Formats: sequence, C-alpha cells, structure tokens
Amino acid sequence: MLIDMKMSMELDVFVGNTTVLDEDVYQLWLDGHTVTDALRIQMEAGALLEYEANAEVLHSDTMDQFRTFQMCEQLLQSPSKVANQLLSQIPPHRQSMLIERYYKFDSVFAREVLGKKLSKGTKKDLDDISSKTGIALKSCHRQFDNFKRVFKVVEELKGPLVENIQHHFLLSDVLARDYAAIVFFANSRFETGKRKLQFLSFQDFAFCAGQIISYCTVDNMMEDMDVDLEKEFLHDLKDLKVLVNDKDMLDQHKMHADELNTGHHILVCAQLRGKMKVFSEMEASFKNLSRALVNIASKLTHTKDVLELFIDLVEKFIEPCRSDKWTIGDLRLFLSHYRSSVHTLQAFRHQVIWDRYMGVIKSCILKMYHD
Repeated sequence: MLIDMKMSMELDVFVGNTTVLDEDVYQLWLDGHTVTDALRIQMEAGALLEYEANAEVLHSDTMDQFRTFQMCEQLLQSPSKVANQLLSQIPPHRQSMLIERYYKFDSVFAREVLGKKLSKGTKKDLDDISSKTGIALKSCHRQFDNFKRVFKVVEELKGPLVENIQHHFLLSDVLARDYAAIVFFANSRFETGKRKLQFLSFQDFAFCAGQIISYCTVDNMMEDMDVDLEKEFLHDLKDLKVLVNDKDMLDQHKMHADELNTGHHILVCAQLRGKMKVFSEMEASFKNLSRALVNIASKLTHTKDVLELFIDLVEKFIEPCRSDKWTIGDLRLFLSHYRSSVHTLQAFRHQVIWDRYMGVIKSCILKMYHD
C-alpha cells in the first residue's frame, strides 16, 4: 500500500456522552429569539471575553444549542418521556431545568389570556398580545400552546388539579399552582377583562383561584378535575341573607352583644373602636358593606353573577373602602372581626356556611385590595 506522506489532515474530535446545555442560550431560545438575535445579545453581554472565543465560534455554538433545543421540544411537550428518551443523555437535574423553564410563562402574557377560551379564536389574538406586551410572538405561541396542552390533559382527570398537573408535567409546586389557576379560569370563565379589573395582576387572580378551589369546589375523587363550583354550597349561601334582611340581627352584628347574654364577646364596631383610623367612615358604611358581602353570596346561584364575582367585589366593596382611604390593615381588622363576630349571634344558624364563604372572600379581598 502506497501512502502519500504529503497529504495530511488535522481533525479535532471531542467524544462525550452528556449533552452540553447552555442555560443562558436556552432562555434566549425560549424567549423566541433567532440565532442572530441570540448571538448579538450574548456579544453585548461580553460572551466573547468570557469564553475567549471569536464571533464565528460563538455563532456556531449558538446554532448547535438551538438545534439541540428544537430536537428536545417534542419531548418537552410530553415531559414524562424526557427521562426515557435515548436521543440525548441529559442528567436528571438538567431534565428538570429544561421542563420547568419550558413551561414557565410570563405573568403579563397570562394576564392577557386569563379567563379566555383556549381556542383558535384566542390564538388569533396573539399578534396583538405580542405587540402589547413586548413578548416575542414565538414565545407567545409556546406559552399559549402550553396552557392549552395542560388544560386538555387534566380536564378529564379525576382528583386534585394541582397534583394532576405535577404528576403529568413534572412541574414544581409553585408552577403547577399557577397552571391550576390558568385551567380554573379557562374552565369557569370568570370575568377578568373588564376595565375596572385591569389593576389586578395575574398573581392576584391566581391566588384567588387557589382560594376558590380550596373552599368552594367539589371535593370528590369520583368527579372530574376539582374546579367546578359546588352547587349545594352555592345554594346554601342564600341562607346568609338573614344577616341583612333581619334588622335586629343586622344591628346586633354592627354594634355589640352585651344584651345577647354572650358574655365578653363584643361585636364589630365595639371591637374596632379606637383601632381603625377610618372608624367613623366604617361605622357609617357598615350596613352597605355588610349588604354587599351578603348579597354577593346570595346571588352566586346564578351563572351570570358567578362570572361577575370579581367585578362585584371591586365595585361594591373594594372601591367604597378605597374611596374612604382604608389601609390594608384597616381592611384586615374589619374583615377578621366581621367574620368572627357572627358566632355570637344566637339566632344565627349558618355558621359553617358563613365561615366557608368568608374564608375565601376575606382572602380574595385582601389580595385584591391595592390601597
């Protein structure tokens, strides 16, 4: 065999069995940037100096990273497959990072689609949402498709919603709860888009969703996902009307309980005298505020009134308190005493329903109140 010694070739070879993933580049890919944009952003951040590389090498590496993420994307859409796939060897902690970040979403984007049907019609609005929020259209599509995918998987599953999301999508507890809020609002269609509600953030609504799921939904492993409001509970809320329809009971609730043979139990106004800067305003508006809270409860048997729950809370309770310059501390004191004092009314027979209702309403109002 003749060998031409003049012909030579240099070849650099790297052999390894672990896929190299750059988390910063992954985030750029998730944010919807092109390779060119990602390269520019890295260079502006000083990547050439950090890695002691030239632009050509950085461009090649970025392209390679983008190809890797694109190959992984189909697996990420079914997270349980990531651990069993043979395409790339990815350590468990890296798998968790890829999944968590892929399903993470922008709160401002979620706020725009909250309560809307996860359908083609809403998807057509993503161009406008992208322009409004400054989030790249490609990222908007990823986030919307993730919302829709999670909803479709869990809508027919029995049992607790958050646990189902965690089990099927391998998400952290915090992110799973945020997705539970997305699913809850997509299923229940509470009104969230009215102008008066624009001051409320996604996290405000997500917190309220968690409270409503805990206090007001069907708790039955034989049912589908636990986001349907319990009809029997909503029907029983009508019994609370006695608090505002019975004048004697309304007055007793407002003032004090000395004449009711309830010992040291003092009711709302007596308890709060000297503790609230807006005591006079609270005393003057007590009956209106009480009627608002009780009437909202009694109307929740009607679908339209259920859907307008947050509008009613804002218009009939939060705005009057804000107008009188209540602080969040004032509000917390009032709601705590307003809730607990009912137990001293001997004629009142609906304490369990009252506590369940006021538990969720108090938490939601305190979260929604931006003084």
